Formats: sequence, structure tokens, C-alpha cells
Amino acid sequence: MSEPIKHECGIAMIRLLKPFEHYLAKYGTSFFGLKKLHLMMQKQHNRGQDGAGIACVKFDLAPGHKFIDRVRSNSSGAIQEIFDTVNKRINAIGEKDSRLLNDSHWLKYHAEFTGELFLGHLRYSTFGKQGIELLHPVLRSNNWETKNLVLAGNFNLTNVDELFERLIDLGQHPIETSDTITMLEKIGHFLDEENERLYREFKAAGHQKREISGLIGKYLDLQSILSQSSKDWDGGYSIIGAIGHGDAFALRDPSGIRPAYYYKDDEVVVVASERPVIQTTFNVPYESVKEIKPGHALIIKKEGHVSEQLIIEPLERKACSFERIYFSRGTDVEIYRERQKLGKALAPAILNAIDHDLENTVFSYIPNTASVAFQGLMDEIQQVCLRIKKEKILQLGNHVTAEKLDKILSIRPRIEQVAVKDAKLRTFITQDTDRDYLVGHIYDITYGSIRKDVDSLVVLDDSIVRGTTLKHSIIRILDRLHPKRIIIASSAPQIRYPDCYGIDMSKLHDFIAFHAAINLLKETNQGYIINEVYKKCRAQLYLPKEEVINYVKEIYKPFTPEQISAKIAAMLTTSETRSVIQVVYQRIEDLHEACPDHKGDWYFTGDYPTPGGNKVVNRAFINYIEGRDKRPY
Repeated sequence: MSEPIKHECGIAMIRLLKPFEHYLAKYGTSFFGLKKLHLMMQKQHNRGQDGAGIACVKFDLAPGHKFIDRVRSNSSGAIQEIFDTVNKRINAIGEKDSRLLNDSHWLKYHAEFTGELFLGHLRYSTFGKQGIELLHPVLRSNNWETKNLVLAGNFNLTNVDELFERLIDLGQHPIETSDTITMLEKIGHFLDEENERLYREFKAAGHQKREISGLIGKYLDLQSILSQSSKDWDGGYSIIGAIGHGDAFALRDPSGIRPAYYYKDDEVVVVASERPVIQTTFNVPYESVKEIKPGHALIIKKEGHVSEQLIIEPLERKACSFERIYFSRGTDVEIYRERQKLGKALAPAILNAIDHDLENTVFSYIPNTASVAFQGLMDEIQQVCLRIKKEKILQLGNHVTAEKLDKILSIRPRIEQVAVKDAKLRTFITQDTDRDYLVGHIYDITYGSIRKDVDSLVVLDDSIVRGTTLKHSIIRILDRLHPKRIIIASSAPQIRYPDCYGIDMSKLHDFIAFHAAINLLKETNQGYIINEVYKKCRAQLYLPKEEVINYVKEIYKPFTPEQISAKIAAMLTTSETRSVIQVVYQRIEDLHEACPDHKGDWYFTGDYPTPGGNKVVNRAFINYIEGRDKRPY
């Protein structure tokens, strides 16, 4: 995107199913799991910029030995710092006695991150807080192995306040109201209850206390624990977790909002936020990587049994379409094809915008993440060119000449790389006080790629959210080429509503589409609608989330998407702009056709998959009217 949007998190989990000696003999290392975890996290690096963390659980250690290791970092190079820290300690062992690096029993007792179960997490915060205490994995400690809980996730809950009150009703005294701590304590509460239930059961059966600990671990019912814990959660989530004795799980929300994939063979069980991460790290084919079903949990028992179990009844599938448009890696074959289709679907609207004048139009894209959609667009434009050529050749009849044929065959889309991002300048300006001036020079332009005052310039972007970078940087720079028209095309529809499930789009005043609708209401003497919507939202403030209606839809109702696009184009045009600015957005119908299995589109349509979404959008509108610059959940 020309304006990067922060995504919540990336997750990675590896469970080794063979003894350490197997990996040493086959792969030549006692640190197979740690190395694979490092690679999985690097492959998801785009997802986590505010920090990262890893944890490891060791099985069957004698009492008195630490069985959970954890390292976290909130530095700019968090992944590298974490693994540098761990590797320095490993290298110190090798310098002392290199033979110890092949002694799995010694390593397990004396070296960190030499266990059977690994969790990794990359954080990309959706609001301001970035302290190291907020980084995952989070840990709930206890002297009983089976009461220790390690948790990491990609999630946002909309009803944290409600869940906080329920924790209090359970008799707890939480020290934070964040969704992370709420989830940790909720699962921890039912983990404690399950431990107590099993303890009483085995004690009544005559088992000794020392024996009972092992029996609890064997019979711990993770399905029941997760079902009881998550029944009141409202939001999107993919969560990985581990119990201190060795059980593990990966849980996905019932609407399938947040993604989660897994792979299993006789050596490992692996979970990640993205399919290509697993494919690349373990060199396995596409069809071997499975998607965790919505409302289900992949449960891995300590003894190695793996099952996918129903936790909460699935709802209508509303997998996040933004994952497909932008966040997930385009190396996933399905996502690659979907992005091509998104570009292809834009062709008719773009051709109309340029009056089908291909001879005097140049096509380009910004940024690199739009390249696959651009390829799809160009493939479709090429097909249009072929049809034109065919028609013109047929029209020649018996009057074919080499000169006429050459002219017809030369019809093709003109493609240029008109703007290139200056990464060094972008890094520099984050520390510069005269930021506005430098923002206008983030991109270098290719002079001579446009014929002044003759050519139209079409630039494809993934999405247009705030419009700030477009107005103050991209359009200003492209305008220096003196095109007749600049047409900004978005492979995503108009972003109109806040996200509350893990993407940094929570405030209405950030959306240029929202401002366009507000301006249109005022210009067409319909400003009273703004006040009416505010009153309706205020009236719902204390209703149960299940009864709340998204009244913010009424802000957009009087206008067609084309009217809002035209207003956005006008808002992007400054007094200094010489070119005519046009904006073309993806249609909702075409988005659904391109991404048929990912119809989560609440940020475009306002159709939230959970009741909490309606409550969030109404609060966001109240915040906008009352001038509060804060997250609405």
C-alpha cells in the first residue's frame, strides 16, 4: 500500500514428535526446532514490527529444573536480537566443550530452548502501546506443571470490558483489562478448574499425590477448557498455546476471521499464520498444509496425538479479505491467483476512465505489493488489445498492407515504472522535523516516461485508506510528469468502516471515504443526517452488543460509490495540481468473485461478523463527532 496499515500479529508453533537424537542424526543439529522457528518468524517478518518473542517448553524434566524458556524484544530488529541472544549462549557452550552440543540429555537440562515445543510471535500493534510487557508469548506461572500456560496470538476482542467483569465475577482480581490478559486469565481459570477436578477424581480413586500430577497431564481435557473459556469472546482470533507439561493447541475464531494453517508428518506438527511460511520452511507441497477450521482447535497432546476438535459452533465464514488483498504473502498460490483476478476486475472501469484510449495511456503501480494485481490488470488489457487487433485486421479485408498491419500489431498497453520508493529517505524522515517537505520526495520519478499533456497515467494501488500519502506525496510527484490525467485505481473497495479484529483501522476520521461522504452530505444540504446518526448511536451506547445496529451506514446511503469516488478525487486535488485526478475503486461484487472463500468485508460494507463490531463502529462515530482521537474498543 502507498500508506502501510499495521496488522496485528504473526504466530508460529513447532512441536517435535521424535526424540532429539533423531534430528541430530538426520539433520546434524540438536537445535532443529529452534532453527526452524527462526526461519518461520523471518518469513512472517512483514507482520511484526513492534516486537517479537519466543518460548520453549521442555518435557519430563526432574523437579527443580526450569521447563519453560522465554525471550522477548521490542527493538527494531527484534527477531535478530532474540536469536542472537539465544545463539550466543549456545556458542558459549560449544566454546567450552563442543561435544556438549551433541549431548541431547545434557542440553535439555543445561541449555535454553532445547525442548520439544516452540512458540513464536511477531507483534504489530494496532494502537499506541508498545512496551515489552505487551509482547507475546505471555506466561501464567505455577508450581504445578499442568497449571502453567503460555499463550501467543493474532487477535482483537471487542468486548474486553464485559469479559473483565466476568473475570471479577469468577472471583479473580485482574491487574489489566487488555484482551491479551483477559484471554490468558480466562483460559487459566478453566485450566485451574480442570486441574482441581482431575485432582479430586484421582485422589478419590486412591492415587498418591506424586502420581496424580502425571495423570492430570495425561487426561487434561483441552477441548473443554477452550470451549468454556471462549464461549463469550467476541472478535477475531488465532491463538497458539502450551501447557507446562507438554499439551499444546491452536484455536481459531468461529467466523474464521483470522487465518491459521498447520502441517503434520511423523517428525513435526507446525502452525503458522500463513501457508507459504510452512511450505518454505519445511519444503512441503501446497496440499499438505491444511487450514484450521473456524471454531476448531488443533490439539496436540503431550504423547503426540493430534486432533482437530470443535470448540465453539462455527458461524458464517467471514475470513478477512484484507489478508488476501495485502497482508498475506502473495507466494500462496491461491492468493496469487486472487490478486490477479482483483486486477483483472478493474479493467472495465479503468478503460472507461481513459475513454478506451490505450494509445495515449501509461500504466504503472505503487507499491510493489500491488504488482500481482497489476499483472492481472495488464493480462486483461492485453486481451482487450488482442480483440481490437482482430477486429481491425478483419476490417481491412483485402486492403492489407505491411504498413497498416504493423500499425495494428503495435497496439499494446504502455507499461512504465514511473515511481520508485527511496527507502533510505523514508528511513531518514522518521527522525526529521521537516517531515512534510520530505514526504513529498519519498518516491523518485522516471522523467520522460510520460508525454506531457498528452498521456493519461493509470497507477494501481492495493487500497486507498487515508489518502494522505497520495495527496502529499504520490500525486504531487506524478504531477511533475505533466500527464493529462492521473487515475488512481485501488484493487480494494472503498474503506468506510473501522476494523476491530486486528488491523490498524479503528478510527473513522482516518478514512478518506468517510470524509468524502460527510462533505457530500453537507454540500447537498443533508447535514442533518450526521446529527441523526449521532443521536441513534448515542441511544445505543448501553444496549447489549447483540441489539446494536450499525447506523453509520446511513452516512453513505444517499450516495453511489461513484459519487464518493469523485469526491475523493476532488479532495486529493490541490490548487497546485495540474492534472485531472480520477479515482477508481474495486466493486464489492468483484472482490467476492475474486476471493470467494474470504468474504469478510466489514471495513467496506459495515456488515460485521460479530455483534461487537456494530458496537465498535457506533462508538467510533461518537468519538468522531465528539472530537476524541481514541480507539473505540
